[in-house]
Amino acid sequence: MNINILMFIYAIPAILISLSFHEMAHAYTSYRLGDPTAKILGRLTMNPLKHLDPIGTLMLVVSMYSGFGFGWAKPVPINPSYYRDYRRGTAMVSIAGPLSNLLLAFIFSLPMALIAAESGLSPSEIYNSRYLILGQGISFRSVVFNISRIFYMINIGLAIFNLLPIPPLDGSKILGAVLPTRTYFNLMRYERFIGMGFLVLMILRPDILSTILSPFRLAVEMLFRLVGSLVI
Repeated sequence: MNINILMFIYAIPAILISLSFHEMAHAYTSYRLGDPTAKILGRLTMNPLKHLDPIGTLMLVVSMYSGFGFGWAKPVPINPSYYRDYRRGTAMVSIAGPLSNLLLAFIFSLPMALIAAESGLSPSEIYNSRYLILGQGISFRSVVFNISRIFYMINIGLAIFNLLPIPPLDGSKILGAVLPTRTYFNLMRYERFIGMGFLVLMILRPDILSTILSPFRLAVEMLFRLVGSLVI
C-alpha cells in the first residue's frame, strides 16, 4: 500500500479525535469556571461534527505531510462575564486546548517510543522522522506504532500552532492576559485582517511557518524524550 494512502488512513481518526478533544477542553474549562454557554450549545462533547471547521481540517490534513500538522476547529463560544476574573478565566480557557493536545501527544509518545526502541531505532529516528518509520506492514506492533506516531505528530503541531499570538488562535486570547487591556483591544481591532493575512501566508508559504515553529517543537520533543526515558 502506498505510504501516503496509509498515512491518510491513520490520520483521519487522529484528526477527528485530536481536534474534538482540543475543543472539548475549551468547553469543559469554561463550564468549570461557571459558564454554561458551550454546554448549552452542545460543544461539551467529543462528537467531531460539533467541532470541525472545513478549512482548518483541510489545512491539518495537507500540512501533516510536511511533518508538522497545523489546523483549527470551530471556536467554542464562551461568555467571560460568568468568570470571576475576566482576563484570567479567558486565558485559562484558551490555554486548555493546547495543553490537551500536549497531553495526547505525551500519552501517545510512550507506546511509540517503546516499540521503536525495541526495534533498535535511535531517539532522533523516533521523534524527528518525517514518515511512518515501521513501514507499511499490518502487524500489531506496526499499527500501534504508526497510530501513536500520527497522534503524536498531529497533537504536537496543534498545540504549538494554536499558541501563536495571532487571531483567532488561542495564543491571541492568552495574550489578552499579558498585555495592558487598552493595548490588547487596540490590536484586536485588526483581528480580521491579521487572521486573513496569516491564512494567506500559510497557503502561499507553509514552509515559513514550519521553520518558525520547528525550534519550539524540538524543545517539546526533548522534554518528552527525557520524561519518556524515565517512564519506559
